[in-house]
Amino acid sequence: QVQLVESGGGLVQTGDSLRLSCAASGRTFSTYAMGWFRQAPGKEREFVAGISRSGAHTYYADSVKGRFTISRDNAKNTVYLQMGSLKPEDTAVYYCAAETYGSGRQVHEYDYWGQGTQVTVSS
Repeated sequence: QVQLVESGGGLVQTGDSLRLSCAASGRTFSTYAMGWFRQAPGKEREFVAGISRSGAHTYYADSVKGRFTISRDNAKNTVYLQMGSLKPEDTAVYYCAAETYGSGRQVHEYDYWGQGTQVTVSS
């Protein structure tokens, strides 16, 4: 089992950058593929970015490709989401999640979730 705690959210302006962090408890962090999801008011939770267990492979939603970068530091049990060129439509609660098997893009594939951190991008 792993517990996840996100941090780094806040209020920024269009075009700004922001880095989210997700700290994981436990000694088995490197055995999980990790993902970032987001959920805007009135919308379903959607995949943003994912990273393999070693960090060698990353994958992104088309809406953030080229603007966001996911990375992880297994020695620090932390996964990051570097967000650049932020837009108002990026406003959402951002969640990190851990996946025991596979490396997917679907909410139901992930086993553990953090509590979320709010990102608000003003125009």
